[in-house]
Amino acid sequence: MIVSLVPFERVHECWANVAPFMERAAEYTFGRYHADDIYDLCSQRQDYQLWVAFDNEGKFYGAVVTSFTEYPGKRVLSMHFCGGDELHLWKEPMLDLLKRWARDTQCDAIEFTGRKGWVKLFANDGNQVQWVTCELPLGDSNG
Repeated sequence: MIVSLVPFERVHECWANVAPFMERAAEYTFGRYHADDIYDLCSQRQDYQLWVAFDNEGKFYGAVVTSFTEYPGKRVLSMHFCGGDELHLWKEPMLDLLKRWARDTQCDAIEFTGRKGWVKLFANDGNQVQWVTCELPLGDSNG
């Protein structure tokens, strides 16, 4: 399995291969993002990074979108979107690469917000649940 950072100016070359993964990831933002929005972030802003997983035959298995978040006391690599197929084939190499990238760019941690299933998925990687993000829909004002 090959995992790689896609240079900002080349995102358009591989987007068709990862768009279905990002469409599925966008569904879990509950209307906050659509796949086109994720494409715009990765192709128009150098502060967002697109990472891809593919095999020697050029079949794409997954993608991750990251950026840096600067807190007053900590710099972190934020994983905003992650999607793909057969995660067991590319999770470890992707995570290893992201950890190296985070260390090389002086980050103190990697963070993500996501479905509850991600907590279990990363349990053996040292994941520590710091908080959970919940949403209370307001609906219309008549209810």
